Formats: sequence, structure tokens, C-alpha cells
Amino acid sequence: MIRLVALMIAFVCIVPALAAPLPAGLDPQNTIFLDTKYGRVIIRLRPELAPKHAERIKMLAREHFYDNAPFHRVIPGFMAQTGDGERGDGTGKSKYPDLPAEFSKVPFTRGVVGMARATSPNSANSQFFIMFGETPSLNGQYTVVGEVVSGMEVIDRIKKGSSANNGAVTDPDRIVRMEVAADAK
Repeated sequence: MIRLVALMIAFVCIVPALAAPLPAGLDPQNTIFLDTKYGRVIIRLRPELAPKHAERIKMLAREHFYDNAPFHRVIPGFMAQTGDGERGDGTGKSKYPDLPAEFSKVPFTRGVVGMARATSPNSANSQFFIMFGETPSLNGQYTVVGEVVSGMEVIDRIKKGSSANNGAVTDPDRIVRMEVAADAK
């Protein structure tokens, strides 16, 4: 109950900040608003790089799958992972089948959004991560689905996990709401 009240207060506090217009040059059909208690993150999806993954993110956002999903794995200097709207601990996924890899030559640098997966390259489903910094070892090994165009300072504030526990976060920050910009009211 306390968590629900805190979530409602956070939502009421960030609503005025969320009324900002879409930055110029962004396609509202391929732009995601990811709202947290710290503010809004705007993500430009890259369907030209990863059409199936971009479509999956939009579909799940429209189904509210990501609403209240935790940032369950956050490693300082590396990345913040979220998107487990099923279990919330990094072991869940959507009801849809896993996606085949859509690797590209785009490097994993600060603000890049990649699809999380298990050991199989063709196991991405719903979870994604936002890079804090450059990590060349991920290049060509994970699908790049987009990039943060506004709000990296919000991601920088997300509660960090324990490096001793692979970034697992106790009492993690959460996505308040995630939606496709074209659907925003």
C-alpha cells in the first residue's frame, strides 16, 4: 500500500514536467516516453536497425507491460536494465516469442538502448538496457533498438545495484509509465 501511494505521489509530481513537446525531428510513432519518479526519458527507436525489436517495444508499451517495471539490474558506469514486466527480477518476459537477433554496427555508447537477452543471440524478448558509458565488448553481440535523446540525467539518478551481486538492485526504482509518443495525450 505504501509503495502504491508513493508511486501515485511520484506520478502527480512529474505530470507537469511531462507536458513538454516532442523534440524537433523525432517521429512520434518511433519515440518512447519513459517516465520515472525523477522525470522523463525520451528514447528514439531505430526501426531501420532493428524493426522487430522496435515493434516489440512499442507493442508492449501500448499494452502497459512496462508500467511499474523495476530497473532490476543497474551497474554504475555500465548500464541500467529494465523491462521485466512479468516478474520484476530479470527472469521474466512477455507472452510473445523471443526475437531473432538484429545486430548492427552501431556501437554501445552512452545513451544507447540495447535489448537484453540470455546466452542465445535469439532470446531477446521484453527487457532492455540503457548504457551509462561506452562498452565495446557489446558491439555486434546485442541488438541496438534505440537511443536516449533527452533525459540521460534521469537515468543517471536511477538507484544502482551491488557490483558484488551483478548489479541486482534492492528496492529498485521503477518505470512509472512508458508510452509511444504518438499515443500520449
